[in-house]
Amino acid sequence: MDRELDLIVWGASGFTGRLVAEYLLERYGASGDLRWALAGRNRAKIEAVRRELGEPAAKLEILLADGDDTPSLERLVNRTRVVCTTVGPYAMYGSKLLAACACAGTDYCDLAGEAHWMRRMLDAHLDEAAASGARIVHSCGFDCIPSDLGVFLMQREMRSRHDVPCARIKFRVKGFSGAASGGTIASMTNMMDEAESDPEVNRVMNDPYALNPKDRRSGPDGQERVMPAYDLDFAEWTAPFMMAAINTKIVRRSNALLDYAYGPEFRYDEAMLMGSGPIGLAKAAGISASMGAILAAASLGPLRRAFSSRLPAPGDGPTREQREAGYFDIRLLGEHPDTPAKNLRARVTGDRDPGYGSTARMLAESAVCLAKDPRTVGGGIWTPAAAMGDPLLERLQQNAGLSFTIEA
Repeated sequence: MDRELDLIVWGASGFTGRLVAEYLLERYGASGDLRWALAGRNRAKIEAVRRELGEPAAKLEILLADGDDTPSLERLVNRTRVVCTTVGPYAMYGSKLLAACACAGTDYCDLAGEAHWMRRMLDAHLDEAAASGARIVHSCGFDCIPSDLGVFLMQREMRSRHDVPCARIKFRVKGFSGAASGGTIASMTNMMDEAESDPEVNRVMNDPYALNPKDRRSGPDGQERVMPAYDLDFAEWTAPFMMAAINTKIVRRSNALLDYAYGPEFRYDEAMLMGSGPIGLAKAAGISASMGAILAAASLGPLRRAFSSRLPAPGDGPTREQREAGYFDIRLLGEHPDTPAKNLRARVTGDRDPGYGSTARMLAESAVCLAKDPRTVGGGIWTPAAAMGDPLLERLQQNAGLSFTIEA
């Protein structure tokens, strides 16, 4: 596809969009092999970001469009090979941009964790994207790249060693440090708002296979665990992991898109490790109770709106020092279908806070991967693992401060 630009950062004046632009400038420059531009609807705000990025950024072009105006979006996406968007909640601000990309054959990546919106986009634009050649890739940040590519790596390794896929993979968060993302909070709040008036939203949120292809929306996994549990394999108590609700759906969709390379009966779950003994149990019980109370309160409109005003808003975020001091540390266990002695263990780490620093780098490298690396799939609505797999794994480890390691 011959386009004037390789990629456009849509939402460059927002907090995360600025981080994406900062990373791209640092890694790829403004006038090198990667041809990219800043885009949004407010020129003054984007120009301010360009000035803040320093003199090298002066060469970056600024493009304008209105997220509610389809003709302006069509003009924008026809200039580039890839659109990289940070503008959420996507259910509120992302549908027309995605539709324009699907129509124009322009590749697209985002940070969406809104399962109900992703399902709508699948139903509305899958066929169009397949016909135009547009590769639409959701969830290219902390949700869901560590999960999706971590499982992809483990399954590849199990097949390489033993010629069978893992029958089950456990994803366990050992530790992390970072501020809650205002964009993620806004997306969850909007999802709850929609669920009040549309029962289909709740149904999609609670269906573990809701994002699978239409004829593949069943399997052995049930709803996400909400209670503390003891994990014998890790010898620790576990608590629910808030991001599991979207991460697990993406991993299951990857399996289906990869022609069930993980097996039709593959099982997958996520949780946080809380430690052993009575202290570990107390921590797990406390987090489980707190999450249950938060979700119960969030289901009530007046309480949800009251809480929302006190939480980080989109556009807010941690300082550079806080982002660089953050990290995440994830452990995975892959079960051999017959022989426990052949089980695998892996570790996924990041050297920035997960919600902003690492997420911005993951999204940026996903966009560059789509723009510059050889295509391995045609048009459609994909997951990171199904669309990019090994090339993205390599980029993230070489450039973005992530590590994916098979440990045993």
